Amino acid sequence: MRRLLDFGLLALPLVFAQAAVAVDEASQEAFNNNCRTCHSWKKGDNRLGPSLHGVVGRKAGSAEGFGFSQSLQKSGVTWDEDSLDRFIANPEGLIPNNNMKPFTGIADAGTRKKIIDFLKSNPD
Repeated sequence: MRRLLDFGLLALPLVFAQAAVAVDEASQEAFNNNCRTCHSWKKGDNRLGPSLHGVVGRKAGSAEGFGFSQSLQKSGVTWDEDSLDRFIANPEGLIPNNNMKPFTGIADAGTRKKIIDFLKSNPD
């Protein structure tokens, strides 16, 4: 019985590590399926939209090397989990005239959470 308990305790970190990898893969997949057409998560890789690397904690409209709309630049928003969730759900609702069209938002809260978890995983 003691050996079984010891084995279980030794295996526990591996189980948690595999679960974390699965969460990371699901989060990256959510980002890829919903955001990657216009955005990269790689630092400085601006595309149709700005790079989202290190976006959590950054002031909206301030990523270097990208031409943001005036509404984003003047919004006063600093991206955190709440503001990202609200923006991903309804960009026009949080910051009108933001140039995200034709993207109108993601209704599914679980998908938004996965995207935000992915964005949080690569801060500057």
